[in-house]
Amino acid sequence: MIHTKLKTLTAALAVATLGAAAQAQSVELIFSDVNPPEVPRSKAMVEIFATELGDDFDFQPYFSATLMKQGTELVGLQRGNINMAGLPPSDLAQQAPEFDILGAAYVVRDQAHLKAIFDSAVGDQLREIAREKLKVEILGTFYYGTRQVNLKGDAEIMTPEDMAGVKLRMPGGESWQFLGKALGANPVPIPYTELYTALQSGVVDGQDNPLPNDRAMKFYEVTDQIVLTSHNVGFGMLLVSSQLWDSLTPEQQDAMKAAADKATAWSDEQYLAEEAELIEFFEGEGLKVYTPDVEAFQGYAQEQYLDSPLSESWPEGMLDAINAL
Repeated sequence: MIHTKLKTLTAALAVATLGAAAQAQSVELIFSDVNPPEVPRSKAMVEIFATELGDDFDFQPYFSATLMKQGTELVGLQRGNINMAGLPPSDLAQQAPEFDILGAAYVVRDQAHLKAIFDSAVGDQLREIAREKLKVEILGTFYYGTRQVNLKGDAEIMTPEDMAGVKLRMPGGESWQFLGKALGANPVPIPYTELYTALQSGVVDGQDNPLPNDRAMKFYEVTDQIVLTSHNVGFGMLLVSSQLWDSLTPEQQDAMKAAADKATAWSDEQYLAEEAELIEFFEGEGLKVYTPDVEAFQGYAQEQYLDSPLSESWPEGMLDAINAL
């Protein structure tokens, strides 16, 4: 009886030891993001990415900037404080100005174009820059939504010339203010939290944001139309530190790529579906929603950028390559 108990105890200890060893060998992935856990891109990381990785990885997500303050994540990746993050191109451009091109008006046209860019030789070039200058690997892209112009009044906007004199709220900062000028408008920096009142009181004539933001902030209550200019695509890049990446086996790298592909594809679908539903919502609220001459806006905007110092950091030939996709 005692002998049997000892055998059982020995077996249990062996299983526990093996389990502990397996857990110790799993790759720790500490992921930091400013987005709240309930948005699609965050759910995709927890419910798809982590699940697809399996037992070889220990995925530890921190959302709502609870681990790293916004703007500090890239340095955190480089120092080893974290080893994964989701960051917009503007954050990478702080150390690698070449990434500024991805935030300019009408460079990235839509979600499908975004994917095409990163599936092309341009994507290979950007990944090489990220690796050499920033010590990070780009696993994929998360589409956040496309910025549209939202205005008061009923004057139809079809070309950049129609935007002349329009006081358009844009975020602060040189690149954002220039984007407003590249649309033909008169940009005005207003804090996001003060924008509803600024629209209501006439301090500004309009604003630009992705459609989900317009509903969340109730801008439709104090505006009359949405012009589907589609001038700027919001997206983030799923990054992993090169130090961690280089420590993985080829099989583990393939598993991370496959999990990232599945997670980003699902998240993109959720945002695209929400945008399509929101057009009907805004029309139901009495707003006029229409598409202007997007080619006219694109041509005007890119001319403004190419004639400005903001394009000096763009890799030679990259804009033409992106436009050709």
